[in-house]
Amino acid sequence: MAQVPIRMRLKAASPQTLALAGLGALLLDLAIAALLVGTAVARWAPPEDLPWTPLRLAEPVGMATRAKFERAAADPAACRAILREGEVTFAEAPRPTRTCPTPDSLRLGRGVLALSPAAPLMTCREALAYAFWTRHAVQPAARAELRQPIVRVEHYGTYACRNIYGQAEGRRSEHAHANALDVAAFRTAGGARIAVVSHFRDEGPQGRFLRRVRDGACPWFRAVLSPDYNAAHRDHLHLDRGPYRVCR
Repeated sequence: MAQVPIRMRLKAASPQTLALAGLGALLLDLAIAALLVGTAVARWAPPEDLPWTPLRLAEPVGMATRAKFERAAADPAACRAILREGEVTFAEAPRPTRTCPTPDSLRLGRGVLALSPAAPLMTCREALAYAFWTRHAVQPAARAELRQPIVRVEHYGTYACRNIYGQAEGRRSEHAHANALDVAAFRTAGGARIAVVSHFRDEGPQGRFLRRVRDGACPWFRAVLSPDYNAAHRDHLHLDRGPYRVCR
């Protein structure tokens, strides 16, 4: 019996098989391209633009900084590790009180812009936001508008076991959780005092500085309330890491 040629014994591939083979080849090509792009990005992009690199206080703000900051702020251990890596000292200061406990609270020491009164009680996420805000917003605004750095931030407090606006009823203030800071004024290296109550509406450099630091707080804190918000905030900037987002 005559032999049938091999090419005649092979069945022709179906259109579905050919389509799947083509799709597989395309996916393989895309995977290789993605690998090459990822390798190039990891090699050449600055670490602040890469979501998988550690968050560092000393690095410039990049495309991935905000996402990494939010993850760290939600993780007490990671929050403390970033402060330590940034050479910020702090002392643990939990308050296990029955009415307004603050289990995550600490007191900042060296490595951040000095607060007056010193070392107020605050959560780690509030402390982390303060460190990033003063490093990446306050000092750049001071150099741009005032031509000198800020050496001290004056405040009205962080912790107070009370409801919002001190009302007898209603939800707790973020101050009741040591999760808010009320900034009253800034002291410059030259000795000038720039107060929210006196200078926020100024058209000159002091007013521009205050409005810039207000706006610059919004990426780091959740609620940023200024004299533009209501009369209760005419003399301070309220900065908190609570659940509600507002910047005004």
